[in-house]
Amino acid sequence: MADKSLLRTLSLAALLATATAVSFTASAATKPLPRAQKHEYRHEIDQVEEAWRTAILKGNATALDGLLAEDYTGITAKGAIQTKEQAVSNLRSGALQLTSLNISDRKVRVYGETAVVTSLAEITGAKKDSEATGRYRYTRVYVRNSAGQWKIVSFEASRIQEANEHK
Repeated sequence: MADKSLLRTLSLAALLATATAVSFTASAATKPLPRAQKHEYRHEIDQVEEAWRTAILKGNATALDGLLAEDYTGITAKGAIQTKEQAVSNLRSGALQLTSLNISDRKVRVYGETAVVTSLAEITGAKKDSEATGRYRYTRVYVRNSAGQWKIVSFEASRIQEANEHK
């Protein structure tokens, strides 16, 4: 009987300790960053966004490889899932060659060590013997790693359908 009582007390203590740890972690993660830190992080993200744009325009697969997290997942405008290896390989092969990539309407939101970027991209180029032009909305998610580097962990693009295009 004493064993059950002790076991129940230890279980409750463990549950309380876990709940306290989760509560502390959650409150620390949602604690707003100081304004100067947020500004610095936004500036860093802007630099990484430009490095990504340059890598894509120049077909620099090595640079792209360094920007993507190992567990990167992309979702193309056609809904296909793309791993880091696939994204780098596609760039290396020249499957997509952009001649222009203009970014506008960029918004960077920082949540601790995570940042979410939304933008409008207007592209011109070629993809496997066909023209690749259009306007896309995209969302890119960054996580700051233990070395203080921002890595792209997720990307999703949606083509903006123009009024004269068929659905």
